Amino acid sequence: MLTKITKIDKSKPELIEIQCHIVTDEVQEIVAFVKSRQGQLSCVADEKMYEVAVSDIFYIETVDNKSFVYTQGNVYETKQKLYELEEMLKEKRFLRISKSMLLNLMKVSSIKPALNSRFTAELMTGEQVVISRKYVSDLKKALKGEKAK
Repeated sequence: MLTKITKIDKSKPELIEIQCHIVTDEVQEIVAFVKSRQGQLSCVADEKMYEVAVSDIFYIETVDNKSFVYTQGNVYETKQKLYELEEMLKEKRFLRISKSMLLNLMKVSSIKPALNSRFTAELMTGEQVVISRKYVSDLKKALKGEKAK
């Protein structure tokens, strides 16, 4: 596959175009990666507002009806509900892995079986999160490139 990068004037919008004979799994992976790198979430930490890049998020967790965004070394709070974030981020390789957590699949270094039909995902930071058995089938579909329910 050939690649071409063209610098453009700042007044023009940036564009990624893929020309292919067949939309293969490799092409779909490239598109998913590009989409995962776009977007920001408005968050709060230490009474200051931040725009956190979606690509920097490792996971999002709800505790006591508050949603927390975890990046490497920082934790932010967002006013959005987990189900809203799930809908907004599903095209960006985020997946619900428990009743209270969304995981960025682009930040996972390994996945292994755990007890009681659950799995454990190790993140690039070395942190581990548990994937509830209810969501294991969605995880398997996502890893195969299929749409979850």
